[in-house]
Amino acid sequence: MPLPNGYSINTAASDDSEPLIDNDAVPPQCCSTRFNLAILMFFGFSVVYGLRVNLSVAMVAMVNSTDPESSKNSSIIHACPPPSGAENASDVLQQPDGIPQYPWDSETQGWLLGAFFFGYLCTQIPGGYLAGHYGGSIFLGLGVLGTAGLTLLTPLAASWGSYWLFALRALEGFGEGVTFPAMMAMWARWAPPLERSRLMTLSGSGASFGAFLALPLTGYICEMLGWPAVFYICGGAGCFWAVFWFILVSDDPRTHRRISKEERDYIINSLGPQGTGHGWSMPLLSMLLSVPLWAIIVTQMCSNWAYYTLLTSLPTYMDNILHFDLKSNGFLSALPYLGALLFSVTSGVVADILIEKKVFSVTVVRKLFTLIGLLLPSAFLVAVSYSGCNHILTVTFLTLSTTSGGISASGVFINQMDIAPRYAGFLLGITNTFGTIPGVVAPIATGYFTKDHTLAGWKKVFWVAAGINVGGALFYTLLGSGEIQPWAVTEEERADTDRKRSSSVSSQIIT
Repeated sequence: MPLPNGYSINTAASDDSEPLIDNDAVPPQCCSTRFNLAILMFFGFSVVYGLRVNLSVAMVAMVNSTDPESSKNSSIIHACPPPSGAENASDVLQQPDGIPQYPWDSETQGWLLGAFFFGYLCTQIPGGYLAGHYGGSIFLGLGVLGTAGLTLLTPLAASWGSYWLFALRALEGFGEGVTFPAMMAMWARWAPPLERSRLMTLSGSGASFGAFLALPLTGYICEMLGWPAVFYICGGAGCFWAVFWFILVSDDPRTHRRISKEERDYIINSLGPQGTGHGWSMPLLSMLLSVPLWAIIVTQMCSNWAYYTLLTSLPTYMDNILHFDLKSNGFLSALPYLGALLFSVTSGVVADILIEKKVFSVTVVRKLFTLIGLLLPSAFLVAVSYSGCNHILTVTFLTLSTTSGGISASGVFINQMDIAPRYAGFLLGITNTFGTIPGVVAPIATGYFTKDHTLAGWKKVFWVAAGINVGGALFYTLLGSGEIQPWAVTEEERADTDRKRSSSVSSQIIT
């Protein structure tokens, strides 16, 4: 299925011609192999985020808040009254007989919640590089399977002490660090350019679904079965998913056993040379000096500060400040991620339509969705800081903040694929490495600001997150780009463009 003018959408077109896809020749997306891959990735990242956030809720059950050693460094003053109807509820979560609890103070809890990201930082770049060269399926599958296996050891590590649990969580992050770069490397070979936004936001929105599912289920399991069951169930789910992944998935449409010829040809022809793996050598200096790449890096760092602050610390806020019971805590902490999932998937469809109908350029679409997806959450976070002890307003604004943040999924978070498709996995490794730094620092900073469990401390947390978010939005609006960068163009594409330009000049001279 050759494309008009003989080159793909990704190819840098000459000035007098523009590559297009005949819509009548596009295989339907519903039930296609590429759509099925997105669904399987969706569930994979649901597991990934379940493994990541389960400790955030389980921590409430793991800590013995009545322990005298723990109480020495903690304020016993309630910043807010309990919600209506819960005045007589016990502040202490009773675990089933035989389930241990630990005397970890606020600072220790902050370090344990941030431990995952110490390991997560280490494997982003090498994972993206290897996935881009060899293909991403093995790295994504092993990343989830390895993290799930380690999660099963969480109760044992906790019984040995907080240092052992810190080390285990760091190892889990080490294994999971390859998953998102591997996903990007796979979509570089699977996602037609006019379907990038919807396929990538659908697969990536599994993270929001995982958080939405894991947070309330964790609270329920902690109360019914005890907190160790959380890690056994989540770890088992990851191992179960890996079986289907290794059976059904292929790195490349060329090697997939069940894909139709029409779909395979459509994907291969629409991607062109950009849809193949990169070699061992990389244009590292050009990447280092690339302003659009630095725009992605800085903006993802800013956006992730607010995201990781809420992801890791929202259950603590619901417990220490608003005093919701654990089941309510888990549900209310999860509610924002359901909204984020819906907004993320919807934004992907809308972004693709805007690009396909040529309403806006790719650059304008990415900037528009990033700007809206960062400024709205910032406004709602500021509103949270002024909600005081109003439980309804606080939960509403927190939900709206994370929900509206899903809009940015079609902006900066898939921009690596626009500026350098062949190197997208490696670039995501770079941007996610920087973007993970807030995952390490934000929980620790939150623990420092909120050590006295006061509204004033949490107000600082929300204001800092909002301010950093706004800075990232402005930075990307000024410096971001959706155009493929010169250093990412292959020699084949460059020669093809030069040949067409020469042919066009010759035709003009003859006429």
